[in-house]
Amino acid sequence: MTSQGATRQPKYQRIADALRKSIQAGEYGPGDRLPGENDLMAAYEVARMTARQALGVLQNEGLAEARKGAGVFVRAFRPLRRRGLQRLAQEQWGSGRSIWSTDSEDRELVVDQIDVREEEADDRVCDALGITPGTQVWARSRRFVLDGKPVLFATSYLPSDVVAGSPITQHETGPGGTYARLAELGHGPAHFREEIRSRMPSAEEADRLSLAMGTPVIRIVRTAFTEDGRAVEVNEMTLDSASYVLEYDFDA
Repeated sequence: MTSQGATRQPKYQRIADALRKSIQAGEYGPGDRLPGENDLMAAYEVARMTARQALGVLQNEGLAEARKGAGVFVRAFRPLRRRGLQRLAQEQWGSGRSIWSTDSEDRELVVDQIDVREEEADDRVCDALGITPGTQVWARSRRFVLDGKPVLFATSYLPSDVVAGSPITQHETGPGGTYARLAELGHGPAHFREEIRSRMPSAEEADRLSLAMGTPVIRIVRTAFTEDGRAVEVNEMTLDSASYVLEYDFDA
């Protein structure tokens, strides 16, 4: 039964499986060029489209990337390990460290495309923050680039009556970031909720994250609550799925 299933497997998938095993075995290391379409056509006696589909599978999985005019290479980027619980601990942002430093460790992280503005909350943000339609909020949008690769962009929304006049309304929020400033304002986060889903990106999202064709994104929406249960921030994050491992570590 297994051999019949293997026989029915499309040729391009069998070629992709063989290449994947070679990558996992170390025959092709990070940055190495994979066999091209002509090589695969000759080795497996298949049509060009089949060879192209096989290489496309590895690109969609985030294992390989195409370089214009050069071929397809094993992806050298090391995925980020996003430690969902540790990164939000008060001892992290409360001591002046950015929560993003938990993810990036000692790698070069650049925040660009920063936009901070006051605007009227739409229905989605009103529902998340428990505020009435038409309420003003401050929105903080930014993109995160790690080792030269865009990996995430995020927009946080915070009630204007909480953050007006504070460093949260500036590009640079200071040590510990937004959560440290909320604590100074008497609205420090005591509880978080994250909702996670995966989907295909919009054209704009694919462009902002420089995604290879067929790469999904991970959408995380985090809401921060004070001790008395007030929602003081909703953060909508879009992640390159090939750049992240989501890790949650908790007791039974």
